[in-house]
Amino acid sequence: MDTRDRPARLAVGVVGAGRVGSALGAALARAGHRVVAASGVSDSSRERAAERLGLTPTRPEDVVSKSDLILLTVPDDVLPDLVSGLVGTGADLRGKLVAHTSGAYGLAVLNPAIKAGALPLALHPVMTFTGRDDDLRRLVGISYGVTAPDPLRPVAEALVIEMEGEPVWIEDEDRALYHAALAGAANHMVTLVAESSELLEKIGVEQPGRMLGPLLGAALENVLRLGIAGLTGPVVRGDAGTVRKHVDALILAAPEAADAYVALARLTADRALAAGLLKPEAAERLLDALGGNIWT
Repeated sequence: MDTRDRPARLAVGVVGAGRVGSALGAALARAGHRVVAASGVSDSSRERAAERLGLTPTRPEDVVSKSDLILLTVPDDVLPDLVSGLVGTGADLRGKLVAHTSGAYGLAVLNPAIKAGALPLALHPVMTFTGRDDDLRRLVGISYGVTAPDPLRPVAEALVIEMEGEPVWIEDEDRALYHAALAGAANHMVTLVAESSELLEKIGVEQPGRMLGPLLGAALENVLRLGIAGLTGPVVRGDAGTVRKHVDALILAAPEAADAYVALARLTADRALAAGLLKPEAAERLLDALGGNIWT
């Protein structure tokens, strides 16, 4: 990025210096901005403010007063009340950039701040944050879902690029679906892998991660490169007998997982059928094995 295209060096404040806020604050500091204030409620947030940002936490309204760019990095359900609360304190938001990092919310959640004169941005980092030291390293090269009013689009995109990310424009009305797609892939994958690991441990596999790692790595590479054409396994092969054995075994060993398996097998069969990877007669056999209708 040409230095002439960079936004001016900003005084950055972080409201909610948890896993996300402390990482993004550190990334902006690395880009040359000044992180001048942070707030945090939990002990872990206060520790991260000190360790990652070198700051003693203060009140949210004090963060606003000291900052040109205010990052609101709090859980989604907290965000609306936080925005209203900041405005309610009488903090001067005129001409200040206010950016939230929620994937599901667009700009409407910032309306109280906009009415008070703030300049709104939605900058959602497409990454999972664990609070570990490698969070900052993982920011390099990731995508950000960016939404902003047209006049502020260059500013939003420049901030993302400065954090060594890739800005991807998301229309305001598409934010919920955008976030559902990401959460469905990442969060549910964690649940599925954890469930698989526990089932393997239950039958005596001592290191399920070593068994699953190469398989899952190949599956992920296949789907990212080939899409649904990268699908393998008993469903796409139409192996109804194997699928039925899976369901029966899960009903005995982990009944709560059996329902999820059936739902995902139906979705997989439906997509394979639509893509021409699964013949209709094979789909009918799977229908019987799964005990329900996959025709949607």
